[in-house]
Amino acid sequence: MPERPRLRARSSARTMPGGCGAKAQGAGMLLALLGWISSCVTTFVPLWKNLNLDLNEMEVWNMGLWQVCITQEEGVVECQAHGSFLALPPELRISRLLMCLSNGLGLLGCLLAALGLEGWRTCEDKPGRKRRLLLGGGVTLGMAGITTLVPVSWVAYNTVLDFWDETVPDIVPRWEFGEATFLGWFAGAFLAAGGLLLACSTRSTKTATPLAPGCYQAPAAPGRAEGHHLHPRNADLVI
Repeated sequence: MPERPRLRARSSARTMPGGCGAKAQGAGMLLALLGWISSCVTTFVPLWKNLNLDLNEMEVWNMGLWQVCITQEEGVVECQAHGSFLALPPELRISRLLMCLSNGLGLLGCLLAALGLEGWRTCEDKPGRKRRLLLGGGVTLGMAGITTLVPVSWVAYNTVLDFWDETVPDIVPRWEFGEATFLGWFAGAFLAAGGLLLACSTRSTKTATPLAPGCYQAPAAPGRAEGHHLHPRNADLVI
């Protein structure tokens, strides 16, 4: 008795390698958080410029965007806020605004990127929205990095010009780079790198789409030749 044809179903799923995307997102978020925290510290510490007085070596002057501090040899620190915003040099006035803008953009970028991460269940049923959130967070963090690098580099450039100004007598003390200058450069680089990683990771966050189950038919029983009657014989109907 010839074997009846059987239908067999098989299903296959196409999976996307999400390991690289998840690692890129984790590294991008870590760099973004480090950059944002460093940017906030750079904004408020009075260490943008340092000044050592030759006449009184026991005092070190430090200038920031908000105040000027005097550190004495005994460890006593006295700080005084800038008298007027309009009385500040142009680079310090604009640096205040840009650094505050950078802090806000960094916070917004971290929040948007966190909502678009693969590990979060927010908008899990809408992968397109998660990718847009992740891309928007990466772009925002990149802008935060630029708004950090611009004021820090501008203040550093003016510091170099004033230090090598030949019209100023050599006896006059000169301002030099402070620790906040280098911290600001690192902060801007971390924010830009984190935003770039998060934006590039959106290409690997596509969810897997299962294929429709495929069916195939077993080969016909041997012995059926072309031209034979297609109707089953009585013997084939016996169970």
